[in-house]
Amino acid sequence: MRKAKRKFTVLLVVLMIASLALAGCAKKTADQVKPASDVIKVGVFEPLTGTNAAGGQMTVEGIKLANKLYPEVLGKKVELVIVDNKSEKQEAANAVQRLVSSDKVNVIIGSYGSSLSMAGGPVAKTAKIPVIGCSPTNPAVTLGNEFYFRVCFIDPFQGTVMSNYATNTLKGKTAAVIRDVQQDYSVGLSNYFVKAFKASNGDASIVADVSYNTGDKDFSAQLTQIKAKNPDIIFAPGNFLECGILVAKARELGIKVPILGGDTWEAPEFLNQVKAYKDIYFSTHFTAEQPVTEVSTTFLNEFKKAYPDKEVNAFGALGFDAYILALDGITRAGTTDGVALQKALAETKGFKGATGVITLDANRDATKTAIIKKVIDGKFVYDSKVEPK
Repeated sequence: MRKAKRKFTVLLVVLMIASLALAGCAKKTADQVKPASDVIKVGVFEPLTGTNAAGGQMTVEGIKLANKLYPEVLGKKVELVIVDNKSEKQEAANAVQRLVSSDKVNVIIGSYGSSLSMAGGPVAKTAKIPVIGCSPTNPAVTLGNEFYFRVCFIDPFQGTVMSNYATNTLKGKTAAVIRDVQQDYSVGLSNYFVKAFKASNGDASIVADVSYNTGDKDFSAQLTQIKAKNPDIIFAPGNFLECGILVAKARELGIKVPILGGDTWEAPEFLNQVKAYKDIYFSTHFTAEQPVTEVSTTFLNEFKKAYPDKEVNAFGALGFDAYILALDGITRAGTTDGVALQKALAETKGFKGATGVITLDANRDATKTAIIKKVIDGKFVYDSKVEPK
């Protein structure tokens, strides 16, 4: 009996030790590993290096600010997962694949650069993960991809706005176009400008249409050709780096006519190249001089607090809007399920953002106001605004 009792006691002690060990492991697991369902992941693929880095960095600043102000949705913490697409199409596709497959994000924001957005779009579509573009303006970004949305206006509108400004405000009757043939954004926006300008001024009104490649630094040949045609205005949409060099060179060559561009010009790198000159105009999405909603005012005030040494810019505002629209869609859907979220985002109407009131059309493109800015005394200055018809 005594021997059996001793065995029972030993067994009891062993069981107690095992029980305590399991309890300790369980407590450690509960304390250290937070269930994935308690976190909602917002993926971001933006160019943080490469030729488009300045645009991507400004956009991410806006996204981070929005996340700081609105860190939760559906009672859960929102975590940003930011991946650098390196300003390259293949890297953009890889970045979205990583966000979908490895990081398991619920919604994606990006990208600055229409070509980069188009490269990443099919990956997200296959995974049924909604993407919200901040500033990719080429219509092809959302065309045929029901999981892609955007908070910016698109190039048919932007091109027409700048054509009308050239014709009606600047009184231009002839125009020359300079486009980067390696950038979908530059090619597409140039085409829409040409179409609208010819409609207003006749087929012979485009007196020159010349091209260059991304990374070029010498535009003497193109500008000499254009100067000989003596146009009333020049339209040259493209990346801020090349365009800054191009516009400065045009002025050095004695070309004094107004030079117009698109929304990519709103970058310090462009301004630093052209700040000594005048008659430089571009379309953009936002201006600090005329806040359009209460969200605009919130963004302005909070941006200045978060980034006191930086100028408020359209790309930061668009990044801000993409983030808060993502959270608004999740709230309306009541879930992060990709299909349900896609449906909720597609129904967006009258959404108040920093850049204006956003209504998404049948192609999931934002219908909203365009802003025109100009360079005066070394600064970007508000000129006018154009409402969508």
